[in-house]
Amino acid sequence: MNPPCARCKKIVYPVEKLTCLDKTWHKPCFTCEVCKLKLTMKTYKGYNKLPYCNTHYPTTKFTSVSDTPENLRLKKQTEQQSDITYRKDREETLKKFTPVESLASSQSRQRQQLASNIGYHTAPHEQERVGGYEPPPQQASYHPPPQASYHPPPQAAPQFPPPMQHKAPAPPPPTSGPRYVAIYDYTAADDDEVSFMEGDVMIEVQVIDDGWMEARVQRTGQFGMLPSNYVEKQ
Repeated sequence: MNPPCARCKKIVYPVEKLTCLDKTWHKPCFTCEVCKLKLTMKTYKGYNKLPYCNTHYPTTKFTSVSDTPENLRLKKQTEQQSDITYRKDREETLKKFTPVESLASSQSRQRQQLASNIGYHTAPHEQERVGGYEPPPQQASYHPPPQASYHPPPQAAPQFPPPMQHKAPAPPPPTSGPRYVAIYDYTAADDDEVSFMEGDVMIEVQVIDDGWMEARVQRTGQFGMLPSNYVEKQ
């Protein structure tokens, strides 16, 4: 007798028969329970004896447990136990390590040791004096007589010649010849001329022509040409 199809409930003949998931199916009826995609023996996935495609295959989902008073109590108890275990493990771990001495502690310890060494070297003598025992006097060491030190004779201070005194240059000797006196101020207009002021005396006079002469200004000592009409003979 031919069994009915698990999908359409119609009789399945041997030519179109497909047996899967402990059921008998028409080949066209062997489809996904969700999207009705036609499946084969290589593409289906069974869940609760029903065929599904790879996309709509139901996955196992866990539901969250509500925070009931009992669950909260268990959660708190677990946290406390974890904290106690952590502290115990930490104490056991710290026991395995030696404490590290800080720099300040090391310096303080060195100062204490130095003070102890100084007290150790001075304490025996103080204890001997307290107990009434005095160490024997030490023998006087030999000291050679002091020798007379050599003192060189004092040397005379070096004699330096007295500083030279600068004398004011002597005025030039009076010259013979005619002398002229400036009656006006004059400023040289060329390099070979001389400048003078009213009242300056001209010496070493040499007349060149009616308008010019050569002379030396006695006040400045400059020698050069000057106009004749700016001076007059003494």
